[in-house]
Amino acid sequence: MNEGGPASASGGGARATALVTGATGGIGEAIVRRLAGDGFHVYAAGRRRARLERLAVEIDGVALPFDVTVEEEVDRARAVVESGGVPLSVLVNSAGVFDLASVAETGGEILSRNLDVNLGGVFHVTRAFLRGMLEAGSGLVINVGSVAGWRAFPDNAAYSASKFGMRGFHEVLLEEIRGTGVRACLLEPGAVDTSLWDPLDPDSAPDLPDRAHMLRPDDIARAACFVAGLPDDVAVPLLRIERG
Repeated sequence: MNEGGPASASGGGARATALVTGATGGIGEAIVRRLAGDGFHVYAAGRRRARLERLAVEIDGVALPFDVTVEEEVDRARAVVESGGVPLSVLVNSAGVFDLASVAETGGEILSRNLDVNLGGVFHVTRAFLRGMLEAGSGLVINVGSVAGWRAFPDNAAYSASKFGMRGFHEVLLEEIRGTGVRACLLEPGAVDTSLWDPLDPDSAPDLPDRAHMLRPDDIARAACFVAGLPDDVAVPLLRIERG
């Protein structure tokens, strides 16, 4: 990407490409729409095919259904993207799950679910696309983390374990891509008003933030697109987002 925006990639006339996982979730969909509005050719990735296809039509993008926890599916998705002949400019790891439970009440199924998606999924997808970015000498990985990745909250046993793990993975990634032309940014927002909160009814729980005071998905999308729109020689390794 150039300072003038992502209109082209690799010095030619093709649009710069972006892939967003979790594209049918609140944050992921908002990022997809913002990137498309900024001129990116967007691959909207997720597991709900019908919703992905509707979104892809709306943004003139590509629906790319796959499960981030299954390496074979991730590899097939990479092959589809790379078959287009344009290096991936921006990868956004936005797929995630959110379970609230204390340490005493967190069973293996809850722990595995959070680690597999929030940490394992980020690892698998980043690893799959990183080689192409390194070969191109450019690219940006945006990992959508959480305030729970650096601050402890009760009942966040599995979720925080996964998000703290993501932050550790991101720090290693930063060291390994230093000087390669590839950049990475970890977004760490506070509570965001998405459907993940629906089963928890936070407005009725005094120990949870009420939805009126949460961030909105588009707040995170604006931050992601700010980072994606910076010149190639400007890096933002970490961006924490909270309500003012």
